[in-house]
Order: sequence, then C-alpha cells, then structure tokens
Amino acid sequence: MSTNYDAIVVGARCGGSPTAMLLARDGYRVLLVDKATFPSDTMSTHLAHPPAVAALDRWGILDKLEATNCPPITRYSFDFGPVTVAGTPHAANGTDRAYCPRRIVLDALLVDAAAAAGAEVREAFTVEEVLVEDGRVTGIRGHAKGGDSVTERAKVVIGADGRHSLVAKAVDPERYNEVPALAPAYYAYWSDLPTEGFDTYIRAESGRGWAAIPTHDGLTCVVQGTPQADFATTKKDVEGTYLKGFELAPAFAERINGATRESGFMGAGDLAGYFRKPYGPGWALVGDAGYHKHPITAFGITDAFRDAELVATALDDTFAERRPYEHAMADYQRARDEEALPIYGFTCDFAKLEPPPPEMQQLIGAMQGNQEAQDGFVSVMAGTLPAPEFFGP
Repeated sequence: MSTNYDAIVVGARCGGSPTAMLLARDGYRVLLVDKATFPSDTMSTHLAHPPAVAALDRWGILDKLEATNCPPITRYSFDFGPVTVAGTPHAANGTDRAYCPRRIVLDALLVDAAAAAGAEVREAFTVEEVLVEDGRVTGIRGHAKGGDSVTERAKVVIGADGRHSLVAKAVDPERYNEVPALAPAYYAYWSDLPTEGFDTYIRAESGRGWAAIPTHDGLTCVVQGTPQADFATTKKDVEGTYLKGFELAPAFAERINGATRESGFMGAGDLAGYFRKPYGPGWALVGDAGYHKHPITAFGITDAFRDAELVATALDDTFAERRPYEHAMADYQRARDEEALPIYGFTCDFAKLEPPPPEMQQLIGAMQGNQEAQDGFVSVMAGTLPAPEFFGP
C-alpha cells in the first residue's frame, strides 16, 4: 500500500485548517479537503474567547483578523434578572480580549494559512468513503465537483468535519459523558444594536437565555436559547418565539425593537453533548467531531483551536518517532478531557436554562459589589481561569 500523505484532514474550518497548518509547518505532507468553498458561512456563535485569540497570535493570523475591523471584546456581562455579573476577564497568554468574527472571514483566513504553510487544499471536495483495511483507516475516496472519484491514502485520517462527522461514523468511536439535546438555539444579525461586549441574559424561570455579541460590519449577533420541550412550537414560528423571549428583559426588548434584522435565522435543536474517543488505528478526531457541548458558552472555536494544537503535537511526536502513536494520542485524549470537562459540566447545567441551585444563587448574590469576584466569574466564562479554581470551596 502506497501512502500519499502523512495526514489527510477532512473538514477545513476551525478544527481542520489549524491542524493541517500546524502539521504542514512541521514539514509533513498534508491534504486538507472540504465539501465547501471559502469564504462561506456555517452555523456558529463564532466567538473566539481570549485563549483562541492567543492561539491566532501564536500562529501569526491575529493581525490579519484585526485588519478586517472585527471589534475587540473586553467586557463580559451576565444579566440574571435580579442581579448582573460583569467584568473584564483575566489575560490568557497575555491576551484578555475576545473577537466574534463572521465565519465567512475567520474560516477563509484559516484555510489560507493552511495553504501558505504547505498543505494541499481541495475545496468543493466530497468524501464518499473512509477507507478501512484490516481494522485500520488508510485513506479516503472522494471527488471534486463534477470530477471522477479518486483515492488518497495517508498514515492518519483526521476527522474535523463537525458533529455529523463522516469520519466518526466510519470508525464508530466510544462515546461518553453524553447529555441529551438542550435548549434549541437560533440567531440572526442586527444593525443599530450597539453592545458593550459579550452580553448574556438568563431568564431561567422562563427557560430563556440569549446573548448579544458585536461582529463585523457594525452588526450584532443575537443568539437565543429556548426550552427543548417547546422546540416543535418554536420551529413553526422562529421569529415570533425569538422576539417574544426578549420581553423578559424590557430594556433589551426596547433596544432590539429599534434595531434592524439584517439576516434570516440560523439555528438547531439537536444540540446534544458528548465526548468521543478521539483516536484509533489510522484515525483521529478534532473539534466538534470529537467533542461537542451546547453553544450557550460559545466555546466551540476556542476548544477546536486547543484540540488542533494538541493533536498536531501528538502526531508530530508519532511521525518523528519520538513516541509510539498509542502513547501520544492517549495523551491527546487525556489533555483534551482534563481541560474540557469542567467547562463542559458547567455548560450543560447552564444550557438547561433552569434556576440555579441555592449555592450558585448565593455565589451570584455574593459577587455583587465585589469586582474582583465578578472578574473571576467572567474569566471562567472566557476560558482564562479554570472553573475549579473559581468554584472551589
């Protein structure tokens, strides 16, 4: 069997392009494929928390993002109704700001960076089959738009193709820490709706929550979660349900009633949480293909960037014969899970949109007037302070 590539990466968005870029920078032969062409949009809350911004800086991409005039976010606010917790996150690797770039901008920058690093990029390429021989993934079969099927082989095939990953379906990895779908979410873009930063509103007694986040072109992305039990009703009248939810915060309702919706609605109701074992013989998973949680805390991009660095490091060790594949990839899984589990648990609780337990209510109340504590809370939500450090005894 001839091996054309060291790695084939399926999916060229926030998990795949950085993985391909990092491996190509290490000198490996990488094929990056995606059924989309770029720039193009995809469903996403598209917030890059400070750790993701720090990663873009390390990779030499941040200056390109900043040149697109995406507004920086330095303030996080959580309006629980009776009380509001707001502050500035601690810095992560020297960065305390976030950005909410449109995916038509961010993903194109990432694809370009992968290509510039030396990865071979094939857009509008549909993967028909993940090839498995003697229990090991050996490559892919697929076709360009209007083209004949071709077979490409690699030492490892990396699935970075999202929640409905074709690679994951082919290898059927172990799943764990699963939670059912929570809080269907829909979003749209609005003009004339200024916001100070990442502004979140939780109305747990009504099972509603939403966030307003500034993005490109003077627009604000407003995403709202609703009760899972109401999903069938919500789907029948997304706009009506969405606008009615804002009535739970009259001041915000007045602001959005004076704004203009500039897009249709995007959203989903199948927002289950899970971890998948992210590696096996000849395959690996990164980003949402390997681990997914509800978007209410907007960690998808940040976690995908982290996982890209972890898996690229593990594969570099393997290809360079510094460590056996099994050892390096087991460390990738362990590091991913250790970093992800605390915010995963918090996100799952948050996405229930239920009144917080008494101890959490006490904590939120105790933070009033204590700016240091509020900065600590928003730092957890921004990914710059580990949740156990803040929520400890």
